[in-house]
Amino acid sequence: MKSLKNEVHVAVVQAEPVWLDLAATVKKTCRLITEAANNHAKLIAFPECWLPGYPAWIWSRPVDFELSPEYMRNSLRVESPEMTQIQECAAENDIIVVLGFSENHHNTLYISQAIIGNDGKLLLTRRKIKATHMERTIFGDPSAECLESVVDTPLARIGALSCWEHLQPLLKYHTYNQREEIHVAAWPPLFKDGGGPDLWSMGAEGGQALARVYAIESASFVLHATAVISEGSIDFLKTAGNMFGTPGGGSSAIFGPDGRKLSKDLAETEEGLIYATLDLHEIHKVKGFVDVCGHYSRPDVLWLGVDGETKAHIR
Repeated sequence: MKSLKNEVHVAVVQAEPVWLDLAATVKKTCRLITEAANNHAKLIAFPECWLPGYPAWIWSRPVDFELSPEYMRNSLRVESPEMTQIQECAAENDIIVVLGFSENHHNTLYISQAIIGNDGKLLLTRRKIKATHMERTIFGDPSAECLESVVDTPLARIGALSCWEHLQPLLKYHTYNQREEIHVAAWPPLFKDGGGPDLWSMGAEGGQALARVYAIESASFVLHATAVISEGSIDFLKTAGNMFGTPGGGSSAIFGPDGRKLSKDLAETEEGLIYATLDLHEIHKVKGFVDVCGHYSRPDVLWLGVDGETKAHIR
């Protein structure tokens, strides 16, 4: 007897935040959540540092005494009216939200993600294990709160990582072991490789390659969420000449557990939502061949050691 399909309709954001304006970006967040729900999505995935936008200027000038303090003031606090507003929007629309945001914790910033249930409850918050290169001029390092990345939901086990966390083999393996079924990969704008001396792996093609590998290794669906930057925002952030110096950066996509792309692309300058319906039974087809944390592993000879204790500043 053929089993019934276990389908989940999802939405992935490809859009531009209202840079350094928390209140305005919260409003846009709720508009996108509502739009996704009206199109029958039960899960929506947002890019890295969606609130209040990725600090793109750091790649040309790590110190900016005008933008950096404003960025801190507009970064999202977990316990705040703004977060409550997003939680209420999720509940009103009966949709799970995976949110990327710059977290302000006592005026130290972290690259963070939250998973909000369709009832509005905050199921998980996590911080990026290590800020990448110039990001370290803005963001701090977390403790063990970077490790727990997956939660149970009525839809599936859902997990999340940010940007070049998808290059961290040990972190990825730890996340795979949490047995996620749907994974959200959050990124800033990613641009097509121009053939110059910059790293191919930092571009749109590199990001999607990491998403495909993650899907294949984890046997999960990957929701690859990227932001967009416009000409006006380039002028505002003064990023002309660096990697965020041209309009575009959108390369959002959805990949199946065997690595195939399930979604249709938007133009890199286009804002919108990308949709797909996921058949979770496809995971069983893949895991019948390969399960890197199960029958295709050798924990007797290779294993991962983890220190999961959060280190408080005073202990």
